[in-house]
Amino acid sequence: MEQQHGILVLDKPAGLSSAQCLSRIKRLGQKKIGHAGTLDPMATGVLLVLLGSATKLSNYLLEGGEKTYAGTLRLGLVTDTWDAEGSIVSEISLEAGALASGSLLEQAVRREIAAWREVTEQPVPPYSAAKHQGQPLYRLARAGREVPEKVKTIHISHAEVQWVNLPDVRFRVTCSSGSYIRSLAHSLGMRLGCGAILTELTREYSHPFGLDAAHTLDGILAEPEKLPQRVMPIRAALPGWKILSAGARQEADLRNGIAMPHLPGFGTFQPGERALIESRSGEALALAEARMDRDVPVWAVLRGLFTP
Repeated sequence: MEQQHGILVLDKPAGLSSAQCLSRIKRLGQKKIGHAGTLDPMATGVLLVLLGSATKLSNYLLEGGEKTYAGTLRLGLVTDTWDAEGSIVSEISLEAGALASGSLLEQAVRREIAAWREVTEQPVPPYSAAKHQGQPLYRLARAGREVPEKVKTIHISHAEVQWVNLPDVRFRVTCSSGSYIRSLAHSLGMRLGCGAILTELTREYSHPFGLDAAHTLDGILAEPEKLPQRVMPIRAALPGWKILSAGARQEADLRNGIAMPHLPGFGTFQPGERALIESRSGEALALAEARMDRDVPVWAVLRGLFTP
């Protein structure tokens, strides 16, 4: 099958890494492939697979885009990975201490999860792909080497408890790209003094796509001939961007990295505004930004998207 150019919204299954999922799709003739935001093997849900020229979108898709997760955590446990995939470090009885009463513990859990909306930074899990001096932290941890403590800035716009059935708690959270949900679970357990690990996680939304647009990996692999109709065009991934159409002359300039002048048919011009520029045939050519060049309004190329 020929190389596709666009976004494939995958409903990632549990038990496979994001890289393993991409490897299987790659066998369908998709040599140029990437993703926007990895998921741990335990997690399921929306994984944005970028094909062909869409692989150049990654940084722009992650810019300011929120993600929504539904997950389950279990109180009373601490593991080295902060989730159910790791080795147990400690097990703490919920029947002792100030929160021994189930009702008191449930109240505390609801209070702490609601307080996630005030969290602005979080510790990075020692078993993660975050790097230190060029090495992923998980490699250092697996090698028994000291893992430096790292902190990540995050933003949480929504957090709610869906149900409590101690020691398990179901929650939903909407947060900035790159947030670690197992870190939220771990920190909650530390604040309560009983420990907590993430046991289930589903990404329900990754800007700008939700599970309703996702396809299962088994379905994709079982019907490879349907891949082209399952791939969304690049413009679908940039709902807030202006769409501009370039003529033959402008297309030739764009392919050489030359800014495109703002033409009368392009509508309003607002410096700083971003646009996806397409050819007359609908091929994505470039991501561009409105700028003034010596008092002349132009669309400067941020990233070329055209295929050779």
